[in-house]
Amino acid sequence: MSGDAIYMDYYSRLGPIDPQVETQSGKRISALGYLERYNDLLAKAQDPKTYISTAEVNLLVNGFDQGELYHYEQAREQSIALLEEWLVKFKFKNWGPLTEERKLPVTDKMKKARAKKIGKDLNNTKKWHSHGHGISMEVLRRDLNVRIDDFEKDAERSRAIRGYHTLLSDYMVKRGVSGTIHIDGDYRSFL
Repeated sequence: MSGDAIYMDYYSRLGPIDPQVETQSGKRISALGYLERYNDLLAKAQDPKTYISTAEVNLLVNGFDQGELYHYEQAREQSIALLEEWLVKFKFKNWGPLTEERKLPVTDKMKKARAKKIGKDLNNTKKWHSHGHGISMEVLRRDLNVRIDDFEKDAERSRAIRGYHTLLSDYMVKRGVSGTIHIDGDYRSFL
């Protein structure tokens, strides 16, 4: 992400922050899901009022690689840090000089605090439940207070974006790829 604005329409979705990591067996999993499961079992084991089964104790002791846990924590922190950096550097660069409601001077500290809050909110697995759960423009505006530009309000821009999306989707299907990055007129595909 490196734009000054986020453009969405009614059908657009933004995914939560959920780094996907490769396990030692080569399988891709949600780093946050792995950390959540570990932390839930750890909390259960530490609560004297809760029964923890032998299987759960065995899973806690033998099932979680501490090095992997650390790697997953770092992936989570890096994803938040990258989002914070982008928001402050690009999305919030034109803030100010005063806040909209309270008319306070806008500071870098305010921008960083707001970016950190958005990063933590987008990283909340309890709220979003799944990496595949897309977040709508309405929810981003209402729950995260993120300014989103609705491209549907500009008919020419909307036609251009929809045309580009159709072209790109067709290109990906014909190439048999799951993702594409478009850089200055050149498409780079990946499986």
